[in-house]
Amino acid sequence: MYNSGVRAILQDSSGAYWFGSHFEGVCRFDGERFQCFTEADGLSNNQVRSIQEDARGAIWFDTGVGISCFAGGAITSPAARRYDATTAWKLAADDLWFKGNEAHGFNQTELEAGVYRYDGSAFAYLTFPLARERAVDDGYSVTGICRGEGGRVWIATYGAVFGFDGSTLSMIDGRRMGLRKEDGDPHVRCVFEDSKGRLWIGNNGVGVFVIDGERASRLPELCGAEAGSADAATLPMRVFALGEDREGGIWIGTVGGGAWRYDGRTLRQFGEQDGLTTRDVVSIYRDRSGDLWVGGEGVFRFNGMGFDRMH
Repeated sequence: MYNSGVRAILQDSSGAYWFGSHFEGVCRFDGERFQCFTEADGLSNNQVRSIQEDARGAIWFDTGVGISCFAGGAITSPAARRYDATTAWKLAADDLWFKGNEAHGFNQTELEAGVYRYDGSAFAYLTFPLARERAVDDGYSVTGICRGEGGRVWIATYGAVFGFDGSTLSMIDGRRMGLRKEDGDPHVRCVFEDSKGRLWIGNNGVGVFVIDGERASRLPELCGAEAGSADAATLPMRVFALGEDREGGIWIGTVGGGAWRYDGRTLRQFGEQDGLTTRDVVSIYRDRSGDLWVGGEGVFRFNGMGFDRMH
């Protein structure tokens, strides 16, 4: 379907699937035909990083540069933003969250690292609670966003994860994750809160960390491997996607290592022998029926034993 890879998947309320590509725009599949959109159709940028649906049924795309919307059969890219209350964080069940307007860092209007909140009528830019010298560091560019229990929002940036529950804005840095000095700095690419309330943090280079209440663990520890051991070295390190299946299994998408599933005790890798012919898994999504999808060099659906290539 896409030569550049699939990095975002959504099934909308009508049942149609949307697939966002790395460099080729977005496609809608209604079960019979594809309808594709690019910058030529009004999309703000051909790199689609995430796809969301609002309460009115409009489909929103967080792209490499800017935000676009599909409604009424057409793509538009609203430009109006509010910057008059950058520390007035709010939370509502139906709001949507987006990274800054640039591919990395922030523009001359945003001025500092932050995120956009869309309340159904307007976009408001909110800044992260960082000291000035860190707030202007593009190391806090947004790399992933998820919603958790009670609607709280988790925002992954390269250098930290920020969480907001409607009253408290928290920050999980490398030290809170459990990074050692020899590990260097975090390089967060994805974040996911599971059905048990645990927060999974995927890094490009230093693997997966799990925050469970006050406890922080590494994935090797959960699998019984000692840090630095040969067993630990075989576990996923370049992690770009996280998700959960209907049985509560945690899925980990990697660059170069396919997909992995953690069942609470052991970790299993899925690859070409399981029907998953892409080594790069950069999106994981559970649809309205509970089926698990992954995206990379193609789109695949998990059948309970292995993967079926869908597109």
